[in-house]
Amino acid sequence: MKTELLAPAGDMARLKTAIIYGADAVYFGGKQFSLRSRASNFTLDDIREAVKFAHSYNRKVYVTVNIIPHNGDFEGLEDYLKKLEEYGVDAIICASQAILSLCKKVAPKLEGHVSTQQTTINTAALQYWKDKKADRVVLGREVDLKQLKEIAGQADIPLEVFIHGGMCANYSGRCTISNMLTNRDANRGGCAHSCRWNYHLWHNEELLDREDYMFSMGSKDMCAVSYLNDLLDLNVASLKIEGRMKTAFYIACIVKGYRYLLDCYEKYGHISDEQLLKGQSIIETGTNRDSFPGFYPGYSIEEGQLYNLTQTASQNFVARVMKFDSEKMEAVIEVRNHFRKNDTLAVMNPYTDDCAFKVCAMFDMDGNEVEIANRPLQLLRIKVPVRVNEYTFIRLIRE
Repeated sequence: MKTELLAPAGDMARLKTAIIYGADAVYFGGKQFSLRSRASNFTLDDIREAVKFAHSYNRKVYVTVNIIPHNGDFEGLEDYLKKLEEYGVDAIICASQAILSLCKKVAPKLEGHVSTQQTTINTAALQYWKDKKADRVVLGREVDLKQLKEIAGQADIPLEVFIHGGMCANYSGRCTISNMLTNRDANRGGCAHSCRWNYHLWHNEELLDREDYMFSMGSKDMCAVSYLNDLLDLNVASLKIEGRMKTAFYIACIVKGYRYLLDCYEKYGHISDEQLLKGQSIIETGTNRDSFPGFYPGYSIEEGQLYNLTQTASQNFVARVMKFDSEKMEAVIEVRNHFRKNDTLAVMNPYTDDCAFKVCAMFDMDGNEVEIANRPLQLLRIKVPVRVNEYTFIRLIRE
């Protein structure tokens, strides 16, 4: 069985980016019944379009129906599930036995994948979900590699595991800090990420703040590239990337890096150290937060704790391509971050190595030469060294 690369999609543009850059499947939420309620999310018409686009590339679509429902949350759910089945959605991701059971009753063509929100971290729980007719279980991020090997050796149901993205300060999704501080329910789509705020830390009457930063409870992001060979050797069904709130550039970089590594494994049966370094480099192009391998090596609180939230966006992503003239080898680009004439940029296309070039000249749409690109969303014309398209990103190569 070929292991699937599963990517998040916060909106249609990011869904298309994930597929073009090599995701085997994408997941996203609708306007109802989904966590990440503050993502753009998809209307029913959007979902129909998304399925059509993904299936044209022979890729799959999973829709998150993963709230922990209260009594009032079931209104309209049956009709919604029927529509997802009608539109050809491949599976729902759910965190409630009630939702899974309803799906199997009213929309039996939909697969039911059990969300990480259920914190499934043992074989007894896997058997429970298999008995409830689940088609796949997303394991909790809290499983280490030793435990995963034991679980995978006994599992009689396909497993999905996380490979990259944000971590929760609690068992995945079972935190109520957001509820208490902001009245936004983390398990009904409203998490305010309160663990990443800065806090004054007191012990009795003594303020323990350091001069350079206050206390936070947030975790570093997961990046388990170093454990990719182990995970693929276990023949898990799917490797999942977290990040429905992330940008299209982030999605492109992460998916491209893991796609390269999975293709290396499929071709050679193993990913070499050199290939791991190359894949890691592609992935790091799109990230701006510290990372660690999650719990795969075991539990190390210090390694994974993000004590100092002073990180800022890298601003490597400077433009996206809007149009391309193949005869002139000239692109119309939309400026996203600051760069100058004579800077070295790189063209990022799917499936090919990035191509560096020097900006010798750039012009606005009225033909005026521009020395500094510092107006967000401004359209400029520049020469590029390779063919590009609307899914091409331009990044800055810093000295």
